Amino acid sequence: MAIYDIRTFGDPVLRQRAADIEDVDAALVRLADDMIETMYEAPGVGLAAPQVGVQRRLFVYDVGDGPGIVLNPRIAESSGEWTYEEGCLSIPGLSWEVIRPKQVRLIGTDLDGNDIDIDADELLARCFQHEIDHLEGVLLVERLDEEQRKDAMRILRGRALDLPAGERIGQATAQSSQGH
Repeated sequence: MAIYDIRTFGDPVLRQRAADIEDVDAALVRLADDMIETMYEAPGVGLAAPQVGVQRRLFVYDVGDGPGIVLNPRIAESSGEWTYEEGCLSIPGLSWEVIRPKQVRLIGTDLDGNDIDIDADELLARCFQHEIDHLEGVLLVERLDEEQRKDAMRILRGRALDLPAGERIGQATAQSSQGH
């Protein structure tokens, strides 16, 4: 198995919608296995193919119940509201309080072509929403409120300019939160 480099904020591949998967072959199965290893190594609870530079509609996840792989996922239903501190492997070291639906129903397929239909709540629901955002070319910073987004962009511009940490002004939580 191979560990992939995780693409980070600023990489154009993260802003593109991933292509549907039509056929599952040995290369796709190997990609999914390598993505699981990469996710664990990061460490994170989810990883979408665009985060490793592959524009395919696939993500892997593990919120504590063992790894899962979903192809061509979509959210069929959502309800409730849940605020939770959310990070992203493509924006390492930062996290924000983000409001998302508390429950979702995920539909997709597995590597064997079987239909997947999962009712998810809280962390698993959040993970699914976050990874589908990646497949749509949507980054976590786009889910932030206006003040959080300004703060995030200040920090990310500082990183891009390689400013010392003390010159990065902002209120994002800079800690090792679990990313997606």
